[in-house]
Amino acid sequence: MTTVPRPARPSRAVEAQEGVKDLIVRRGLVAGDPLPTESELMEELQVSRNSVREALKALQAVGIVDIRHGFGMFVGRMSLAGLVDELTFHSRITLQNGANHLAHLVEIREILESGLVQRLIELGPEVDLAPVADVMARMESEAQAGLVSPETDRLFHDVLYRPLGNPLVSRLLGAFWDVYYQLRDALGAPDEPPADVARRHRDIYTAVLKGDVDAAVAAVHAHFEGVRNRTARIGG
Repeated sequence: MTTVPRPARPSRAVEAQEGVKDLIVRRGLVAGDPLPTESELMEELQVSRNSVREALKALQAVGIVDIRHGFGMFVGRMSLAGLVDELTFHSRITLQNGANHLAHLVEIREILESGLVQRLIELGPEVDLAPVADVMARMESEAQAGLVSPETDRLFHDVLYRPLGNPLVSRLLGAFWDVYYQLRDALGAPDEPPADVARRHRDIYTAVLKGDVDAAVAAVHAHFEGVRNRTARIGG
């Protein structure tokens, strides 16, 4: 008879991690709320100080706990910094091995934004796009001066989707952007002239303003064509 091995019991530090997360949920704590002290957590979770410290260190790494030395411990604010670091690191590795995972990330973002513009148009003509118009004017001014800044490019996409009221959208797009920006040296200079960059963003804005779903999706794909061409140069 084959003996099925019993699953290994989680370490006390792992149990402590789950205990802290459960405590946050049970007490209805939110980002920025203070957490119990180490001693209080030891008593609450019935674990050693070392286990509590290991647990807190692991939870701090993923943004669940915010440790402010001299002030205390707090429930962390959601951050995708760990995801950005991991994606950037693995993208660098794959580039060295002749692959191009950055192109896959760009594809995911293109698919995401194609859906987002549709959702944005579904909100109707009452959506306030004045902030987008302001960013668009800034971008076109920069294009005339000879360079569209990465900050303005990023701001356009951030402001465009704010009416959706989904904070995860901004964080996810920001994470993809951060990975792309950190690999800018490998990517090299943009292929598109600044005027073309501004025009492609203008096409997205205009299509959304008119409520034309097909034109908006086509404009998103056209915008990402330049990005795809740039990543393709380092994937071959």
